[in-house]
Amino acid sequence: MTTPLYLFNSLTRQREMFQPVHAGEARVYSCGPTVYNYPHIGNMRAYVFADLLGRTLSWKGYKLTHIINITDVGHLTDDADAGEDKMEKRAAEKAQSIWDIAQHYTEAYWDDVKALNIRQPKEWTIATKFVPQMIEFAKSIADKHCYELDSGLYFDVSTVADYGRLARAQTEEGEGRIEAVEGKRNAADFAIWRKTPPGEKRQMEWDSPWGRGAPGWHLECSVMSGALLGFPFDIHTGGIDHREIHHPNEIAQNQAFCGCGSLAEPANSGAKLWMHNNFLVERSGKMSKSSGEFLRLQLLIDKGFHPLAYRLMCLQAHYRSELEFSWDGLEAALTRLKRMLIAVETAKARVEEMPQEPEGGWTLDAARGEIGGALLPLLARFDEAISDDLNSPQGLTVLEEVLGMKKLDPLHRLQAIAAMDAVLGLGLLTLDRADLRIRPKGAVIDAAEVEAVIASRKEARAAKDFARSDALRDELSAKGVEVMDGDPLGWEWKLPA
Repeated sequence: MTTPLYLFNSLTRQREMFQPVHAGEARVYSCGPTVYNYPHIGNMRAYVFADLLGRTLSWKGYKLTHIINITDVGHLTDDADAGEDKMEKRAAEKAQSIWDIAQHYTEAYWDDVKALNIRQPKEWTIATKFVPQMIEFAKSIADKHCYELDSGLYFDVSTVADYGRLARAQTEEGEGRIEAVEGKRNAADFAIWRKTPPGEKRQMEWDSPWGRGAPGWHLECSVMSGALLGFPFDIHTGGIDHREIHHPNEIAQNQAFCGCGSLAEPANSGAKLWMHNNFLVERSGKMSKSSGEFLRLQLLIDKGFHPLAYRLMCLQAHYRSELEFSWDGLEAALTRLKRMLIAVETAKARVEEMPQEPEGGWTLDAARGEIGGALLPLLARFDEAISDDLNSPQGLTVLEEVLGMKKLDPLHRLQAIAAMDAVLGLGLLTLDRADLRIRPKGAVIDAAEVEAVIASRKEARAAKDFARSDALRDELSAKGVEVMDGDPLGWEWKLPA
């Protein structure tokens, strides 16, 4: 019997059984980055979550169409619809073309996506490539839902039902975060087209019926999701910070475009389910990009941590739980990943050839067809965990039970590990322990040199030449190498950051 997939819908604040709009398909849109700076690790948690969701939908047998956008225009310096355009501001600071800025940070984001083993979506949508469609979308709703001011075209939130239901915040205090613009009918009204101020020229601007200017941030996602997935589609994802302003505004535009009524019917919002991951918290304040040296994935790598240790750290917490980042916590996740790989390597050593991925990938049905016996109940428990609103912490526990079942047929165990890892995305059958030993940026010795000295030290210890063994240890220590005698993991050395 197949366990139904239940997901938490932020719009209804309830767990709901996933029932696709189109039978056998799952259509998902994820809010992507604004490419004015490098993503920090808190940003990347959102894409680990979206990847887990996509992998789970594939595991359950759905044909997945996943879209992630790249915002290269329109996002202001305050998410509450105020301030300067983030891209224009960054280009001015760097004295560079805004197009070059966008390309550089887009590629940096894609590098992080690859490093975290996040699967490629069906399509990356670039906002500036959809500006003509944005203008047509705005024209289609302008007469009934918008009004024009000197600064641009504004959406009147009173023209749609249940505005703000997603945020559950329709108070004056909440509305006080929105930009105060003279002439706005309602405090929460927002710009869907911003006119270039007289006497100014933006690097990114287009002609429109409301004057030369640029689209609003909220407009982009409505246009791109609707164009590529159709309204209503299945799931819209993003960080919990989008739940308060960006997504309610997007929903209002979708309602206007579709002529939809009350949000008591979630599909009227444009998506049947809205899903949000919680924050990654770092107590020193270095998560914010405004802090200067903020926590990038590259910083973790520079300190000697494999990026998949961070992915595991994310999976150890439920996506809707707040997750606190610490270096000790990351070290613990790396150790846990090492233990997993040791178990996999032990199993690999006992088989003549590695298990082959079934045609179409590891789905639940494929796994059941390949794996039997004592592993079937664990497969069912893993499916139950991941079907319970993506309970990755429980799924990891089941995976580790399989890793520990050393008396079972190693090929069948490797098949079960591969199937579960198709959902978790830790690369357990393709990594080896040496891959996790990353040379910190400041290290003055490379791995080959360390291994040569370690080998000499082993010979000295075998010959009971402890004086030479100690001398070699001191030699490594002087170069920043920590030798870990008696390490139960068999991890004999590491380079500290």
